[in-house]
Amino acid sequence: MNPFFRVRLAFLLAPLLCGGSAFMTPTATKNFSSIGAKSTSTASSSLHSLPSLVVFDLDNTLWTPELYQLRKIARSNQYPVAHKDVKLFPAMKEIIQQIKNDREGRFANTKFAVASRTQSVEWAHDLLEQFELKELFDYIEIFPGDKKRHFSNLKSVSGIDYKDMIFFDDARYGRYGNCEPVSNLGVLSVHCPNGMYEETIWTNALNHYKEWSAHKTPGTIVEWDNSITTLNKAADHDPNERHKGEVKRINREKRYGFIQYGGRGTKDMFFHFSALPHGEEVEEGDELSFAVSTDSRTGKDAAANIEISNKDVDESNYVNMRVFSMNLPFAALLSNGYKTLETRNGTMFTPYNEGTKMLLHVGQRTYPDGNRHIDVMKSGGLEDNDIKSLKSLPPGFTKGMAVAIVELGKTYETTLEQRCDPDFQRAVAAFGQDSGMRATEIKRVEYLKRGVKVSGGGGVFKAKIDRDAIPDGWVVDDDDGSSTTAKKKGVYYSATF
Repeated sequence: MNPFFRVRLAFLLAPLLCGGSAFMTPTATKNFSSIGAKSTSTASSSLHSLPSLVVFDLDNTLWTPELYQLRKIARSNQYPVAHKDVKLFPAMKEIIQQIKNDREGRFANTKFAVASRTQSVEWAHDLLEQFELKELFDYIEIFPGDKKRHFSNLKSVSGIDYKDMIFFDDARYGRYGNCEPVSNLGVLSVHCPNGMYEETIWTNALNHYKEWSAHKTPGTIVEWDNSITTLNKAADHDPNERHKGEVKRINREKRYGFIQYGGRGTKDMFFHFSALPHGEEVEEGDELSFAVSTDSRTGKDAAANIEISNKDVDESNYVNMRVFSMNLPFAALLSNGYKTLETRNGTMFTPYNEGTKMLLHVGQRTYPDGNRHIDVMKSGGLEDNDIKSLKSLPPGFTKGMAVAIVELGKTYETTLEQRCDPDFQRAVAAFGQDSGMRATEIKRVEYLKRGVKVSGGGGVFKAKIDRDAIPDGWVVDDDDGSSTTAKKKGVYYSATF
């Protein structure tokens, strides 16, 4: 189907699916935090022979081709179309149907998740929506970087231990490998280099999990030919053990360095810049904390999951802050105080407590919703001029910048019926069908004193900004746990919703 007609058809059907018309009359404001009280219950894997969490990679595992290969579509600034540009592997269709049919039976105690390192984050979310898969997955982790960060997030939000998970991925080892590092965490990993092209990959893997669950040896991989490999050095390093050291030397051209740690006889630990926190840089002398992983092909150790302990430089006028990115027009709608709920299918905001402050970064693209947000906004009585103003950023603020500081409220899960409530739709600036299942309240928001150029990243990432850009009266927490209050100069400008 032509993408334009697909968008228009979705526009016509969304209100009907929500049980109403496209133009709704305002109703009394509701307290949305009470409609989606979060509840989680995870049965121990000892009570059944299935994993508590099944995790799928996306590119070349669940669907084909890999999204980075769709260069023509990227150059034309369009989105790929499901079943045309991107297709599910045939066996995956059958597996999905099995899961849906037996969700209340065989899979009643099993959760499902996505973990993808794709750079095409928006495309991936959009394709999950097109394939009607977002409701299937309980947790969605899509951002570039280290796959182990995905699993750390999944473990944190689900409460499920690594040994109670199974993971399907097409990449085994090397720079883009996932099966080996994830298996070293203690997750049973299934290598499917040609994707989920046969249903036996799924059935064999579940059978292997039943046998493996009796001992749960870390570093175990189910190979493409149904054989089992246990990585030789998987048990040599506890993935949860942390070491501390100091950056001894760096090769910036080749993007690697060495960390001096341990006693006098301890060999310096190699690290690659890809193991550093997203967007962070290090200098010689910086103190780091890290885990150790082993490349089974070379037998060499390297630092992994690096955290920067401190930097021996004067950064008194800077603050490290968490940042999340949104595209226009929704970034402007949130910054201007119209959008008071942000919804996601993923678990991006779940780990953060009410009252957490973050910066809002404006992405480089405009989100293609077919201007459906305008119909939602008009349903509340707004005129064209009002809508145009709310969709605009002030002079000096543009794409690629952190533009506002936000205080988060509660995050809670919702149903489609709840998301179709007219007030909820206006708070999100989207129809219920288009909204994510997890809603996060925006307690207050205020523009920064000036836009700050920040390199965007997936999920929640960190950036260092000048304290002087923070509006007066806001208290922000630095990485070291200290707090900074921007000095008040007369009026307190923060907007509260």
